[in-house]
Amino acid sequence: MSKRAVILAGGRGSRLRPYTVVLPKPLMPVGPYSILEIIVRQLAKRGFGRITMAVYYKAESIKALFGDGSKWGVAIDYSLEDRPLSTIAPLRLIPDLPVHFLVMNGDVLTDLDFGTFYETHVQAQGAGFTISCSRRQNLIDYGVLDTSDGRLVGFKEKPVSEYVVSMGVYMVSRRILDYVPENQSFGFDDLMHTLLNRGELVRTCEHKGYWLDIGRPDDYLQAIEEFDRLKSVFL
Repeated sequence: MSKRAVILAGGRGSRLRPYTVVLPKPLMPVGPYSILEIIVRQLAKRGFGRITMAVYYKAESIKALFGDGSKWGVAIDYSLEDRPLSTIAPLRLIPDLPVHFLVMNGDVLTDLDFGTFYETHVQAQGAGFTISCSRRQNLIDYGVLDTSDGRLVGFKEKPVSEYVVSMGVYMVSRRILDYVPENQSFGFDDLMHTLLNRGELVRTCEHKGYWLDIGRPDDYLQAIEEFDRLKSVFL
């Protein structure tokens, strides 16, 4: 059975300026492809037969490049926002979503097996939402002082903190959209707070492979630098 995916491709890419003045962030080139084309190729390979692109900023550029998706052997359609709605609210504009579907940001470079991630969610009992996540370390490049009343009571030299962070790739059960208000901005953070407050089961699935969000200039340059070496991993 063909799988369905929604790619969130409507953001302005403010953190990636000045690159995104001309191109929307999902069309930024990584190697010979745009990041969005890499995602489309990956989804097609993993059995996603239909992809909906939620678009807003420079939407016509994205539609002109991808058309109906026949070039990649998938059916592509578009959901156009008339104003920015953040990350989750655009899903309410898509009328025919299936019982389970994948949602992801249009600026993610990863070797995650989207097909396996999809099936893991579908087979789980009771989960309305699954987050693909990755471990990240944050180095504080200073000596950190622990102080009390003007006295030093502890010291750590360049400590490292570890976090589990969202990769911007999710599996969603359609019933969760009942929590999403219509016609107003509603983001991933809003939905997570709502689901936790309502006692909904939100699963996490840790990915130990490659993941990079190209939303910042440094990360984008890293993606360009690493793509050629890892091209066979992504494609």
